[in-house]
Amino acid sequence: MELADLRAGRRLSGSETFRVALLIPMCGSAGIWAPSCISSAQVAIAELNERGGIAGRKVQLIMIDAAVEAPEPVEEVVNGLIEARAIDAIVGMHISAIRQRLSKVVRQRIPYVYTPLYEGGETTAGLFAIGETPDEQLGPAIKLLQERYRPASWALIGNDYVWPRSSHSYAKGRLRELGVPVVMERYVPFGLNCMGRLIDELATSGADAVLLSLVGQDAVAFNRAFGRADLHRRMIRLSCAMEENGLLASGAANLERLFTASSYFGVLPTEANAAFKERYYSMHGDTAPVLNALGQSTYEGLQFLAGLMGGHHQSWHMQGGQDSLPVQYHSGRQSGVQSALDRKPIYLARADGLQFHIIKEFKNSDL
Repeated sequence: MELADLRAGRRLSGSETFRVALLIPMCGSAGIWAPSCISSAQVAIAELNERGGIAGRKVQLIMIDAAVEAPEPVEEVVNGLIEARAIDAIVGMHISAIRQRLSKVVRQRIPYVYTPLYEGGETTAGLFAIGETPDEQLGPAIKLLQERYRPASWALIGNDYVWPRSSHSYAKGRLRELGVPVVMERYVPFGLNCMGRLIDELATSGADAVLLSLVGQDAVAFNRAFGRADLHRRMIRLSCAMEENGLLASGAANLERLFTASSYFGVLPTEANAAFKERYYSMHGDTAPVLNALGQSTYEGLQFLAGLMGGHHQSWHMQGGQDSLPVQYHSGRQSGVQSALDRKPIYLARADGLQFHIIKEFKNSDL
């Protein structure tokens, strides 16, 4: 259900359904992720309703635009819906800057599950961040790429908000341990119209590797400009946010020597992912939006929410963060019922045309 339909229906409270606000960016730089996120969430809703829903009620999604560029501030929208008792929970797949704004508004009134990779350190009660963090993604990936390609120096480029800055702070620490200097560090606003000046600066920086922490369409624009400048001939790229939509939009010619560290890829060769893909494409057809880590995270976030309410419906508001409760839930990554206390493997993949090729799995012992 769209937010406008909910408002137009004038039945904001007293619903017989369990309404979950799905907060995703629907416009701007991160809007490229929306179709995959919505489609994956719909698979979770179908499964949950087949099992009886949440708290004995059928689950209904309310789609809300959580983009930085959204015309209506998302925290005002959410606060109004909570006060009207129109929503029972939040599943959010959006950038950390939005999460920080929302955490001041939600205030334990309803459970809030935050699904994507993020900078770590979230401890707000009633807010559950279930995505991977820089120490899980970047640590082993940087070490492997440094050993294999031996870049003499790195550049760090990201959007100007908390996740890129925190990720780069962690990366600089790891690179210092490896004795490798950072020769360029730049942060740019969302929706940067022209990447030319940034690419020119990168080309003259002397860097042999780039940690890319740009979001959505900004990463696409960077990769296109990077490819036109033939910088792949002397630099490797590592990203934690580049996913399958970004590959398609960037174009195969602009993806040479691009690596991504993530907990999920559409090509993940596990039985759980094979089953998840079968359900996904059976529901949406062969032309469905591509599966990716951010979309799968909305599926997992809804499953986590069901486990949270099933096992901790009286105590969820007292806990928060990432590993604070032993929530049991289903995942598209691994078979069986998962526990939030068990951290999932991280995979390093290389862009191969318009697909990813997984080259390494990092387990907990590697992190």
